[in-house]
Amino acid sequence: MRSPRRCSRNACPRQAVATLTYVYNESTAVVGPLAAFAEPHTYDLCEQHARSLTAPRGWDVVRHEGEFEPPPPTTDDLVALAEAVREAARPVAPRPPQDDPHPHPQNPPTGRRGHLRVIPPNH
Repeated sequence: MRSPRRCSRNACPRQAVATLTYVYNESTAVVGPLAAFAEPHTYDLCEQHARSLTAPRGWDVVRHEGEFEPPPPTTDDLVALAEAVREAARPVAPRPPQDDPHPHPQNPPTGRRGHLRVIPPNH
């Protein structure tokens, strides 16, 4: 599952809800709803940074007037999550014994349960 896009500001861990685009030939910074895809030369911002953004002297800021909301999960996200849950719950079939000319009794076999390994304690 793809993780939500994060704010582009340094050290900001919050989820992005807006996209900042600079229109250089018009000296304008545009803050709008989060773009569907991350694009080069744009910046994803959390709500706090989207609302508090200031532009350089002589520039204008055009800001979205509505609410900034995180995008809803896409069908791809939900399908990926369902597949990950199914894979984790699927039992692992036992391996058939292999003919090993040099068995290693000091290394007991490990077991698997879903995506976890069970390692027996040392004797």
